[in-house]
Amino acid sequence: MTHTYTRRYTGPLKAVVLDWAGTTVDFGCLAPAAAFMEAFHRSGVDITLEQARAPMGMPKWNHIQAITRMPPVAEAWTAKHGKAPTDADVDALYERFLPLQVGVVAEHSALIPGALDAVEAMRARGLKIGSTTGYPAPVMEVVLAEAAKQGYRPDCVVCAGETPAGRPGPYMALKCLIDLQISPVQACVKIGDTVVDVEEGLNAGMWTIALTDTGNEVGLPLAEWREVPETGRAALRARAADKLAGAGAHYVVPSLADALPLLDVIEARLARGETP
Repeated sequence: MTHTYTRRYTGPLKAVVLDWAGTTVDFGCLAPAAAFMEAFHRSGVDITLEQARAPMGMPKWNHIQAITRMPPVAEAWTAKHGKAPTDADVDALYERFLPLQVGVVAEHSALIPGALDAVEAMRARGLKIGSTTGYPAPVMEVVLAEAAKQGYRPDCVVCAGETPAGRPGPYMALKCLIDLQISPVQACVKIGDTVVDVEEGLNAGMWTIALTDTGNEVGLPLAEWREVPETGRAALRARAADKLAGAGAHYVVPSLADALPLLDVIEARLARGETP
C-alpha cells in the first residue's frame, strides 16, 4: 500500500514583511525616482519618470541596470557615448545615484497616513514586523532614523546587498523570517506597492497584499493625490490594481491600513488548510 503524507499549517499568522517607500513611508514613492532621473541626466542621457519607476522595488544597482537595458534608453546611451551601456556604466551610474539618494531621502521619509496605526494593530495581534527594501544600507540609515522619530521601528530590516540576490527573489523576505525566528512561511504576509514586492512574497511562499494608492504604481505625492477628483482616483487605482493583481497578488487594497481586515481573511483560509 502506498501512502502520501501531506502537511498543512492551520495556525495563526505570525509575521508581516513590509516594504518601505510607497508602503510605510514616502507616499507616492518619490525619492528613488527623482534620484534615478538625476543620475542619468548627469551622465548625459535623460530618462522619463515612467522609465525610472518601471523596475521599482529591485536593489538599486539592478534597478539601474534594468533601466539601461530598456531599448529607448540603450539607444540614447549609445548615441551619446558611442557604445551600448555596460555593467561598468551601471557601476558609474550607481556611484552617482547613491549620494543623490542619500541627499534627498530624508525629505521623503514621512510616514504614510494610517501606517503607524496599522503597524501597531498588527503588533497587538501578536505579529512580528519585518521589512525589506531595495535601498542599500547607507540610504536606510537615514530612512530608519527619520522613521524612528515618527515612532516606526520594525523588528527587522533587510537591505539590498545583505542577501545573495535581491528582489524579486525570495532571499530578503526569508532572511527576515530567519532573523525573527518565524516559521512556517505560510504564516507570513508580504505587503508592498510594486510588482517586485508581490513577486518577492510569492517566491518566498508567503501570502501577498499589494497597495495601490500610496505607492509606485500611482506615483503621486500625497498633496496631489488629495486634489484628484474621486473619479480620477478610481481610474488610477484600477490601473494600478490590474497590474498588481496580474503579478499574482492574493489581495490588492489602497493602503496599509486597508490591509488589516485581510489578515482575518487569510487566517480563516489557513484554518481551512489553504496555502498561499
